[in-house]
Amino acid sequence: MKEIMNVIKSRRSIRSFSNEQIKQEELDVILEAGMYAPSAAGKQARYFTVIQDQQILDEISSEAKRVYRSMNVEFLQNLGSNERFDPFFHAPTVIVISGEINSIAPNSDCAVAAQNIMLAAEALQIGSCWISASAVITQTEEGKKIIEKLGLPEDYAPFNSIALGYKKTERHDVPPRREGVVNYIRNKQE
Repeated sequence: MKEIMNVIKSRRSIRSFSNEQIKQEELDVILEAGMYAPSAAGKQARYFTVIQDQQILDEISSEAKRVYRSMNVEFLQNLGSNERFDPFFHAPTVIVISGEINSIAPNSDCAVAAQNIMLAAEALQIGSCWISASAVITQTEEGKKIIEKLGLPEDYAPFNSIALGYKKTERHDVPPRREGVVNYIRNKQE
């Protein structure tokens, strides 16, 4: 139990990656972890697209920034307007996690797969960061054209994506956890 808790506690969102592509053997382990994530009713209604093509990543990034500029959130508008900002932080590998739109809980199914992917990456000393860029572009016609290039199964859509790469920076200290976030409701003792 100690080992998994160490991985959970040490994982941080990494936003600075080396240019070196991650090894296929490591990528296989990371994907396997995603495939073994729980899913609603055991349907496994999700699909993983590994993107290591910079042109496709640039297209997604560009469209995501365009969407960010149109959102009613100042922080995202600023990111979308920043010419130097890359939503994927120049990661050499991005895994887009898509879910079957009409399944029971596609957002949750994709979220737990994302968490497994990030924990497996951390266990392998590979940096990861959860990114919404592939999901936000589904809001535009241009974005939908880009998503078509990903070859998703029919009735699937991206719910999130994970940027992956070897860490260029050291991890930061763990911020203290908030207190008072657990409430117990137990049977009354007689």
